[in-house]
Amino acid sequence: MVINNDIEKRLWAAADQLWANSSLKPSEFSTPVLGLIFLRYADHKFTQAEAALTKKAKEGQGRRKIGKVDYQAQGVLYLPETARFSNLQKLPEGEDLAKAVNNAMKAVEAENEDLRDILPKTYKRIDNATLIELFRTLGSIPMDMEGDAFGKIYEYFLGKFAMKEGQKGGEFFTPTSIVKLIVEVIEPLHGKIYDPACGSGGMFVQSARFVESHKGKPTDEISIYGQERVAETIRLCKMNLAVHGLSGDIRQGNTYYEDLHNSTNGGKGGKFDFVMANPPFNVSGVDKEKVREDPRFSLGAPSTDNANYLWIQVFYHALNEKGRAGFVMASSAADARGAELDIRKKLIQSRAVNVMISIGPKFFYTVPGPCMLWFLDKSKRDGRVLFVDARHIYHEVDRAHRDFSPKQIEFLANTVRLCRADQIELDQDSEGLMKEYFGKNFRRYADVPGLCRVATLKEIEAQGWSLNPGRYVGVREQDEDDFDFAERLGELNEELEILTAEARILEERISGGVAKLLEKA
Repeated sequence: MVINNDIEKRLWAAADQLWANSSLKPSEFSTPVLGLIFLRYADHKFTQAEAALTKKAKEGQGRRKIGKVDYQAQGVLYLPETARFSNLQKLPEGEDLAKAVNNAMKAVEAENEDLRDILPKTYKRIDNATLIELFRTLGSIPMDMEGDAFGKIYEYFLGKFAMKEGQKGGEFFTPTSIVKLIVEVIEPLHGKIYDPACGSGGMFVQSARFVESHKGKPTDEISIYGQERVAETIRLCKMNLAVHGLSGDIRQGNTYYEDLHNSTNGGKGGKFDFVMANPPFNVSGVDKEKVREDPRFSLGAPSTDNANYLWIQVFYHALNEKGRAGFVMASSAADARGAELDIRKKLIQSRAVNVMISIGPKFFYTVPGPCMLWFLDKSKRDGRVLFVDARHIYHEVDRAHRDFSPKQIEFLANTVRLCRADQIELDQDSEGLMKEYFGKNFRRYADVPGLCRVATLKEIEAQGWSLNPGRYVGVREQDEDDFDFAERLGELNEELEILTAEARILEERISGGVAKLLEKA
């Protein structure tokens, strides 16, 4: 059995070399390549189903001819002969391969309604020699790979293409380790999952994997609902779901102005068990008049030209009475002033804010600086909030990019589990980190300076309703040898932002006090 990660790297190296020798932009090359990975996957599943159905027919369990309905009953996409990856691979050398692939994609869509207008048909842009090499490269994927091998290859390529495209790539792809951490914290084992900024569908894929890792069958346990503004990104999402054996109700629309899934039941209450998202940060230009009467924004409109608190309200109001949400947000939102402060105060007083995790820089392609993960839980009613400062926890991918290792994801999720008095998990070898931070009694929660602290409503009020972990967890003791200038500079800059925000709050209080004194004088 070949190790899947080695296959991913080898396939990417070959495809990347082909792209380097072409005149195509990353965005022009990425979608057709992802389409071929999808077609290779579909052919693989079709071949397996074909063998099983043929065997069943020979054993006398099926008297009629095997047809489309038999494959669909197996949960497999039906492929006409002209759309089989293996048949395209066998075409004579002089054949117009690009035209054949375009026709194959049309044929798959014609037979599978869920994929209509989804698959790429731009293979004419790729020269024949490059296309032949791509078929040779992807055709080398071993047929004996188990589990979600093709899905992982698709996801690996998606991440690499996103890195190549930089800012644009970050708009459709959330780094996998961030998504995994969100999933581990909100634990979407059963119910309706909603992502109103779903991009390429990573939140859904990792939720399905979480269900599988806990011995469940995703298609039985979770229902997928998504909304995305960009049509091309919806295509990536639907292919991503299909290549993982999933399907969902993914709709195109601008979430600020359109609630295509009626997430609040017309203002009567949220309908989703789980909400996960990585929305665009600090968006300006949203027409506030258009959203003024929308029940999703009933906590108030932001006073600044910034949509962060519109997104936060979308997530909050989409949850049912026991729902959980996990989402990425700009660090500045945790201390935002004005109407944003009033909205944040209402959220905190609703007792729905559950966990706040600060993430260090270099995790995202769109935002090189730090960010924050917010977690809401409407079933929680004690008003306490767990603050976790994870800025010093990371795995360095290269000088410009970081992520979390499986061990670190498990450790951070275990920190939340301890606070909830849930059983911790040690499948990813996080016991060493647990002992390093929590000591011998690592199976019991305790505040740890520099890592985590639980704060009450009264303590949060005393901090001006700030949700920035840096205000609560204190400073971690560090050896001089551990000093990282760039990291420390980033932390100091964030602390400066916090102190500046505090100064503004104090200035407002002093001004208000002086005004009252003058009124009495």
